[in-house]
Amino acid sequence: MSRFFKSILLHILLTLLFGIGLGLAYSWFISPVTYVDANPALLRADFKDQFRIVIAASYASNQDLARARARLSLLGDADPIGELSAQAQRMLASGEAFENAQPLAELATDLRQGRVSEPFTPTAFPTFNTPDVPLTVTPTAAEPLLEATEEFVVTSLPTILFEQTPLTPITTAVRTPRSTFTPTAGPGAPFALMSQETLCNPGTPSLLQFMLMDSRKRQAPGIEIIVTWDQGEDRFFTGLKPELGDGYADFIMQANTTYNIRIVTGGTLAPNIIAPSCTDPNGQAYPGSLLLTFQQ
Repeated sequence: MSRFFKSILLHILLTLLFGIGLGLAYSWFISPVTYVDANPALLRADFKDQFRIVIAASYASNQDLARARARLSLLGDADPIGELSAQAQRMLASGEAFENAQPLAELATDLRQGRVSEPFTPTAFPTFNTPDVPLTVTPTAAEPLLEATEEFVVTSLPTILFEQTPLTPITTAVRTPRSTFTPTAGPGAPFALMSQETLCNPGTPSLLQFMLMDSRKRQAPGIEIIVTWDQGEDRFFTGLKPELGDGYADFIMQANTTYNIRIVTGGTLAPNIIAPSCTDPNGQAYPGSLLLTFQQ
């Protein structure tokens, strides 16, 4: 290749580099791109997490399920309920307080069941004590209403007397009170251990599984469970694995270890829990799983 062609290629290359640098400088410093009214679906993952937190906080305040569903649809998630539950689990795994993740879990639960979850709170009826004030009407004479003038002369006015009408006592019928309904346990009532089932699944970890239900036999999400053993303690909540149930939670057990369980709501205790022994088809023993069912 001759020197002339080399010089032409060098000039073209330098021109291209100069043009690229000039374009980058213009787009970055002189007139950078500014997003206005961008679609929330274009946000980064961390900004989407903040968007969900704001939506959950707003829902906890106004209980408007339709508006929360419409706002979540702006993020363009394929599974908005699953994203809420996954974010709540990530927040708990990173060490954040349960109070920060609870609105996300509650919104996911309400979206899944299609209604607002409101715990039963008895309201006391106010009582009114009205004093009995006797009604007395004193007869009086009317005063002259008009004074004498040049055009109108009023000599006298008739005297108006008000006669007191005796009050007749009102007799009210005495009604027989109706029988009251049997109250159900409130949201803070203790849980009772209803059943303990052994599960043997070879090749799977030994799990301590929980299923918590309220007094109406509905799965109860957001209930804190504390598991303690000689080497430590673990805390977790129901409802963070919605694909397995709103009242479901689990914990990986170790063989030859005794666990003590406490349900924080109501203070229910289940001591001395150990992994059951199971046998596979080859006769080999392995630790199985336990399913504990609690109900208020």
